[in-house]
Amino acid sequence: MNDALRSLLDLLALERIEQDIFRGESRASVVPRVFGGQVAAQALVAAGRMVPADRPPHSLHAYFLRPGDPGVPIVYTVDRIRDGRSFTTRRVVAVQHGQPIFHLSASFQEAEEGLEHQEPMPPAPDPLELPTAAEMLPRHAERFLAPGVAERLLEARAAIDLRYVDEPPYVTVGEPREPRSQVWFRTQGKLDDTGEIPRPLLDICLVTYVSDMTLLDSVLLAHGRGGWAVGDVVGASLDHAMWFHRPLHADEWLLYDQESPTAQGGRGLGKGRIFTAEGQLAVSVIQEGVIRVPRGEVGEGR
Repeated sequence: MNDALRSLLDLLALERIEQDIFRGESRASVVPRVFGGQVAAQALVAAGRMVPADRPPHSLHAYFLRPGDPGVPIVYTVDRIRDGRSFTTRRVVAVQHGQPIFHLSASFQEAEEGLEHQEPMPPAPDPLELPTAAEMLPRHAERFLAPGVAERLLEARAAIDLRYVDEPPYVTVGEPREPRSQVWFRTQGKLDDTGEIPRPLLDICLVTYVSDMTLLDSVLLAHGRGGWAVGDVVGASLDHAMWFHRPLHADEWLLYDQESPTAQGGRGLGKGRIFTAEGQLAVSVIQEGVIRVPRGEVGEGR
């Protein structure tokens, strides 16, 4: 386990300051606001801490309301909406400076058997054959808006080994292509079962953290846009939904298969499926985000 992963785990280990209230530290990301995946993962930790360990999350639905301030802690208030025989529901509001910045509803279920089927895992190369972020980003640093962006991106993702199957948006600027993207990811080191957050909750929260990193890439690819780091779009997550179908381990390779069915009205929709290396469909993800072109440009990215 590297220092960056240890720091991320510390970030998820919220301080309990009241019965249903938690406080989480924050840190600067590559943009001047709190990374959305961090807030979502911390909120899910807060919700999960108020649920029996034998009921892992099976779904979450969230809205990003305001940009988070990385300079101050975030307070998470948990509402115990329902405790049923099989399902438990929790609602979490994240607050900074007296205002809500994020809202999450999560449902938890105890294990049970039932009907099963799934879509097949799409083809993808061996992740160990793909370039790492440390190999990829410096190679294309000249494409970014300002010096030091590549280093900041590397620092922000240092806890996660994330590898693109095809070239990421910042490499193919000006070349529209099919709105599909794939990445393999896993934590930078093995997790253990002795931490404050029990597994499988920890694995699910880490996957929630990563799920916000690349999901809107496919929107950019459709229009030959490189992203905020290149400076040809301005974007932010609006809402985020996840369904957790089967057990997974965040420290083992997971394939994140992503696509964008539509973009309109300054918004783009991303859909994702996360598969285990063995081909099991573990998670489904949908996110809508603001995707705006710089002022002065008109039309669909032209």
